[in-house]
Amino acid sequence: MPSFSTSLEQAIHGALALANARRHELATLEHLLLALIDEPDASRVMRACAVDIEELRKTLTDHIDEDLATLITDVEGSEAVPTAAFQRVIQRAAIHVQSSGRNEVTGANVLVAIFAERESNAAYFLQEQDMTRYDAVNFIAHGVAKDPEFGESRPVIRGRRIRCGEPYRVRRRIERRGERIRPLEILRRSEREIPQRRYRPADRP
Repeated sequence: MPSFSTSLEQAIHGALALANARRHELATLEHLLLALIDEPDASRVMRACAVDIEELRKTLTDHIDEDLATLITDVEGSEAVPTAAFQRVIQRAAIHVQSSGRNEVTGANVLVAIFAERESNAAYFLQEQDMTRYDAVNFIAHGVAKDPEFGESRPVIRGRRIRCGEPYRVRRRIERRGERIRPLEILRRSEREIPQRRYRPADRP
């Protein structure tokens, strides 16, 4: 099985700490999502998907403090135990990473896995922010950000950098050639290499 990134391990421990601080007997997906807000990889995906991070943080905190008050236990010294959904999400992310031939699970992978728990409040809160699993995967796999103002460049193969929103087929063509291209050249090349379709008279509406 692939290993967890250091920041993901910290997020998982952080989720358990959030539950323990409130004397909750269970650590839920909502605890996990709240911890992922401060995990660099997951946070970057959320911002690229136009999620209002602070609004999501408040929504989750209010939900945990108010709606999960029934999880409070009076047993001294007890520690929170991850729910079955919590464990499924972590396992699902690890299996996906392994099947993709990679060896490290990140917070971004766990974030995507949360969407499979369709009945959870965590998935609902993300959807309430108009974020979908497709949005997350589209950014992770292709660097296409849903938020047009998210202008972060992302590192790719052999040290090259490709800007978010770069046409996927152009990026794949560049990767197959193994060329080393500076960022501005990538944009210029995409304009040159993608021919504009020429409509014949019959094509016109």
